[in-house]
Amino acid sequence: MTVYATSPDGPVNWERMLAQRTRSMQSSAIRELLKITQEPSVISFAGGMPAPELFPVREIEEACSYLLRNEPKSALQYSTTEGHRPLREFLAESMAKYGIQHSPDNILITTGSQQALDLLGKIFIDPDTEILTGSPTYLGAIQAWRAYQAQFITIPLDDKGMQVELLEETLNKMDQMPRFIYVLPNFHNPAGTTLPEERRREVVRIARKYDLIIVEDDPYGALRYEGEDIMPIAAIAPERTIYLGTFSKTLTPGLRIGWIVGPAEIILQLVRAKQGADLHSSTFDQMIANDVAQRGILKVHVKKLRKVYGERRDIMQDAMTEFWPEGSSWTHPEGGLFLWARVPEPINTLEIFKKVVQNKVAYVPGVNFYPHGDGGFNAMRLNFSNAQPEQIVEGIHRLGKVLKAELLTKH
Repeated sequence: MTVYATSPDGPVNWERMLAQRTRSMQSSAIRELLKITQEPSVISFAGGMPAPELFPVREIEEACSYLLRNEPKSALQYSTTEGHRPLREFLAESMAKYGIQHSPDNILITTGSQQALDLLGKIFIDPDTEILTGSPTYLGAIQAWRAYQAQFITIPLDDKGMQVELLEETLNKMDQMPRFIYVLPNFHNPAGTTLPEERRREVVRIARKYDLIIVEDDPYGALRYEGEDIMPIAAIAPERTIYLGTFSKTLTPGLRIGWIVGPAEIILQLVRAKQGADLHSSTFDQMIANDVAQRGILKVHVKKLRKVYGERRDIMQDAMTEFWPEGSSWTHPEGGLFLWARVPEPINTLEIFKKVVQNKVAYVPGVNFYPHGDGGFNAMRLNFSNAQPEQIVEGIHRLGKVLKAELLTKH
């Protein structure tokens, strides 16, 4: 649709003036869904939001007061693009416990991990550049890289994550090598799966054989509710892995603090790209996050989140067992914020979404997570972290009623 604006000489054809890449830009399906579900009576499992009642408000208030009393000139001033040095030192020390051995100089602080995805698109993706992702995959990555006109080559997932055995087969059929492989090994968004260590090592073997970069997106790694931590890909192949992390799920999303870890030459290019975007992430927000982390508050807070979110995951799954129709199935995530549910195949989760919202409940239809829109028609992503236990039970009950009624119309 052509967009016009009034001017003294007549309407301006703004569409004619826009860059070609804007034609591939789309609104985030989740952001749009959240507008629909703002009504308080709607129980929303759509967003990837942490529980607001668990935000460490008092501790953040204390950090703000301390910084404004003792370090106002630093906290309120411009800073380096790379980020607040003490925060990067904390992150380097924290990640070393998981085997990621990088110095603070190999870390770039970003404005949330979404900016990290955008910066990677900026330095790696030309129009029609091919990249490898899972199918389904994180919607924010699709949105970020579609803006740079990437071509998505997809590898299907099973209950253990990306089917790595299909990766080499896919590469051998390609005329040219993709720029990178994008993986979410821990508590995948949206699928809730965890990639086993043997599959991680196989991804590394293939990446080394074909000289590929691996982008390891790990926003939920600290939120494990059962099982043992698995070695990050960045610990197995630090020379060719770009690792993304964030405080949005473990501290608070409002601070917008994420980070990128990688080889020095890549960090240099990302720093240059970020300078053209925002100069640097908020100095004040970085110093708040650092103060909370350095005082040990973050560690205690994450422990609380694990307990509460693990309980909410179990409550959601128990309610689905009780209220959903026969033939439904779902993943059992070992951590993170989401599970991936499939309903009996006659039901299309996108087609019934309006009915679901009319019944005051919401989810994200599965098709949104497929780069080519070619799957997930009977699937949905459900978030279990944001709703209270009684809301989870009621919301799953409402969904079950809609699903059962829809099944009756299909027979």
